[in-house]
Amino acid sequence: IPEAWDAKPVTVLVGKNFESVAFAEDKDVLVEFYAPWCGHCKQLTPIYDELGEKYKDHPSIVIAKMDSTANEVNDVTVKGFPTIKFFPKGSDRKIVDYNGGRTLEDFVSFLDGIHDEKAEDTKADAGTDTKDEL
Repeated sequence: IPEAWDAKPVTVLVGKNFESVAFAEDKDVLVEFYAPWCGHCKQLTPIYDELGEKYKDHPSIVIAKMDSTANEVNDVTVKGFPTIKFFPKGSDRKIVDYNGGRTLEDFVSFLDGIHDEKAEDTKADAGTDTKDEL
């Protein structure tokens, strides 16, 4: 495990700490699986670092990354780089493919949306969010 793996806003995952961080029952974890040589990954780095900075003090959201060329994880299939997956808190070890946009706003909207689900459910139950059928 790298010495300062949790010292920066974006947590560094390796094979040995992946399980304990990604599947933490009290944390929502967004993980970027990257390759050091990947151009798209390099373009994402400043945005992802900014995202980590935004959530570094959040009690239940962790922003993490893992070099997939140096580490393998049994439960995760990485077909291209970068691959971003969301590991929601809880004991059922769910893995959600993140297919949203790659801007800071897209990531924030996704993560904040996860934490606003209860509010959304209440709104839907109240019938305030009606949709027309096509």
